[in-house]
Amino acid sequence: STCACVEYYGKALESLIKQVKIMSIHGKMKHKRNRIFTEFRKLPGGILVCTDVMARGIDIPEVHWVLQYDPPSSASAFVHRCGRTARIGHVGSALVFLLPMEESYVNFLSINQKCPMQEMKPQTKVLDLLPKLKCMALADRAMFEKGMKAFVSYVQAYAKHECNLIFRIKDLDFASLARGFALLKMPKMPELRGKCFPDFTPVTVNTDSISFKDKNREKQRQKKLEQQS
Repeated sequence: STCACVEYYGKALESLIKQVKIMSIHGKMKHKRNRIFTEFRKLPGGILVCTDVMARGIDIPEVHWVLQYDPPSSASAFVHRCGRTARIGHVGSALVFLLPMEESYVNFLSINQKCPMQEMKPQTKVLDLLPKLKCMALADRAMFEKGMKAFVSYVQAYAKHECNLIFRIKDLDFASLARGFALLKMPKMPELRGKCFPDFTPVTVNTDSISFKDKNREKQRQKKLEQQS
C-alpha cells in the first residue's frame, strides 16, 4: 500500500531469495519507473514488489500470481490488482492476506464487486525469516530505517482505509505487526502514544550505534551527530 513498504520488502526479498530477480516500483520513483517496468516485462521470470501504481492500465504478459500483502484501500482497486494476471485467455491466481478480524471484507467484495473468493489454508511448513531480517537491520542502518518507515506508513495507510468499519486501527495488534516487520524497537508515532506493548521485546542494542554500510552516508551521519552534541 505504501512506497516505504515497497522499499523495505523489496530489499528484504533481494537478500532472502537469491535465485529469482526481484524488482521494486512505486510512485515516487518517477524517472526510473518506465525503465524498471520495461526491464521487468522482458524477464523470463521474477518478482515485482509494487504499490497500486501498477494496479491498472499496465500489461505484463504471463503474470502467474498477484499477491496482495495489504488489503487495497478500495474494493475497485482489489479487482484492478487481480486483473494483472489471467489476461487475454491466460490462467492466473490472485491472493489477498487478511487477518481474522478482517474476514468480513470477503463478503463485502462479493457484494460490492461481484467477486467470489475461496479461502486458502495457511501453509504449515514455513520458514521463520524474521531473525534474518533483524540481523539485516542490525548490520545496516539503511535497512533498520527502512523497516521503521515501512511500519509507520503501514499503520497510517491502515488508519485511512476506505472500509474503516472492517479495518479498524484500534483493533490492530501493534506488537504482532512490529514483529512481522522485524523491528528492533517500536517507533515513536502519534498512533502508539500512551500504549504499552508487553508482547514486543525490543533488542538490547542501542540502535543509535547501528551504522550505515554505505560509508558516505555513515560519514554524513557521524558529522550530524557531532554537530548535535
